[in-house]
Amino acid sequence: MNSMTTPTPPIVRAVDVRKHFGSFEALKGITLDIAAGEVLCVIGPSGSGKSTFLRCINQLEEVTDGALWVAGELVGFRRAGNKLHALSETEVARQRLKTGMVFQRFNLFPHMTVLENVTEGPTRVQRRPRAEVLPEARALLERVGLGDKCDSFPIELSGGQQQRVAIARALAMRPQLMLFDEPTSALDPELVGEVLQVMRDLATSGMTMVVVTHELGFARDVATRVMLMDKGQVVETGSPDEVLSRPQHPRTREFISAVRG
Repeated sequence: MNSMTTPTPPIVRAVDVRKHFGSFEALKGITLDIAAGEVLCVIGPSGSGKSTFLRCINQLEEVTDGALWVAGELVGFRRAGNKLHALSETEVARQRLKTGMVFQRFNLFPHMTVLENVTEGPTRVQRRPRAEVLPEARALLERVGLGDKCDSFPIELSGGQQQRVAIARALAMRPQLMLFDEPTSALDPELVGEVLQVMRDLATSGMTMVVVTHELGFARDVATRVMLMDKGQVVETGSPDEVLSRPQHPRTREFISAVRG
């Protein structure tokens, strides 16, 4: 009997991913795998390509060159024989359902209640029955500590509460992968902790996460891997202890020193 097991394919595979905006090369050949259940924290200075890489994973930006796979599917294209054909908008939207994304700004619908914000995607986009979606949405709001805010409107919530609703809304789509683009950078300092705690709980539950963040303490506590990007390239990657405590690259040491002040 063969005791060898087939390795689980990565949730994300990037091979020489490049992204140009005109003559500006925002990503200069990113190659990495992200395993199921991994929490990858991406750090680096503003303008280093961190957010662009997330947006490429979620197909908010189209890759200029190279290839990206998410959950085993080539992002944005399908292969027919030896040719690649760009996917239609409908097919891209279907692929995008595998990922949930939380932005710096909460982007909640101001005219909808908290509960309506969370149920809108599953009922309208995924066309799931409301009777199935409602209890799930209420459970997710309980999970992020907002079970008592179902009937509130976004304007009645603090920034931290709105960001927690945004996380619940993303989770309601049952994604295989969660992407966070500096989710605490727009918050008042005293509200950061409540959002990071929800993200900690999510990581503990086994959700695969890619988090662009300047919160080095969070990265140390939660990440399985930390990656520093600068000028569109991966400068250094490794365990939180390796990258944050014993960085090998001068640029990593310089960045961490600047962030810690």
